Amino acid sequence: MINIIDRIKLPFRKEKELYSSLQQIIGFYPHNISYYKLALMHKSVAKRNAKGKPLNNERLEFLGDAILDAVVGDIVYRHFEGKREGFLTNTRSKLVQRETLNKLAQEMGIINLVTSSGRTSSHNSYMGGNAFEALVGAIYLDRGYDACMRFMQERILAKLINIDRVAYKEVNFKSKLIEWCQKNRVILDFKLVSQTKEKGGSPVFVYQVVIEGLEGCIGKGYSKKESQQLASKDTLLKLRREPQFIDAVFASKAGRTKMEEEPVSVVPDTDEKEEFIILQPSSESEKDGQPSVLESSQQMASASDTEESKKQNRKREEKKNQDKDEFDLSDITTQPVAMSREDIIAAAEAAAYQD
Repeated sequence: MINIIDRIKLPFRKEKELYSSLQQIIGFYPHNISYYKLALMHKSVAKRNAKGKPLNNERLEFLGDAILDAVVGDIVYRHFEGKREGFLTNTRSKLVQRETLNKLAQEMGIINLVTSSGRTSSHNSYMGGNAFEALVGAIYLDRGYDACMRFMQERILAKLINIDRVAYKEVNFKSKLIEWCQKNRVILDFKLVSQTKEKGGSPVFVYQVVIEGLEGCIGKGYSKKESQQLASKDTLLKLRREPQFIDAVFASKAGRTKMEEEPVSVVPDTDEKEEFIILQPSSESEKDGQPSVLESSQQMASASDTEESKKQNRKREEKKNQDKDEFDLSDITTQPVAMSREDIIAAAEAAAYQD
């Protein structure tokens, strides 16, 4: 039987090798190889066409990003029948996030085909994910939307990603935000903006993140946990993408700590007070119900102990609430998953977005 690539007239052996590599990755032979060559060309190559315009995968990356959102949204919508919009959005975002696409590019060998400055490069943490999106754009231009759908269903979800495990594993954005605030010693609070009910009677919560008195992002959900998770996720993105917001947070922290550390102007006197003498309450004070000096000092000490105990309890509670079973890309693998879909849902659905 004659190999199909032997019937394709290719001037160079490298071109034949590219056809074979792409067939193993996408599951079919390209019609127009130029799209795929462009998808695997990083901008650092600095190559230009006859008109002087740069040749790289950035435009295909833009197109592939949009197609990937549509395809994955279609798959998630059909796979999780009856699930709410928030669940579907969260699942899609985990499947198309940069870390997921980078891992897929490594597992599938796409990263090995990317050229940068005339050689294969892996130092750029975004290069693999960008090439994956550009490859989807190339498939769309070469074969159409249906080919992109088959690629995701047959090559990705059927072999590399268990969509149920990804969907029901929650990334604890709230714990990540709390951890960041604790490391940087900034004050974090979750403010309840509103609590209403839909026409069907389902409660709707709206929470806002407040860091050092500055308003962060708002999250809306059908439980307190869901709304706080969404608000935490958007606030983390805001901290990553907006340096001016981080600057404002630390400026506010500096102002607060400066006020806390200002010296007390009143200098204590040097008179030795006979504090070891226990005063007996006078008859008037007993009648008025006023506490003695000893009782007052005991109450102050008790209040101090209570406050310290509350702080320790809060720390223990925060540590206890940190979700250890986070989506850490370990579910992107070529190894088969032992658990069935029913087992995964039974084990995880009770914990996903519940109070």
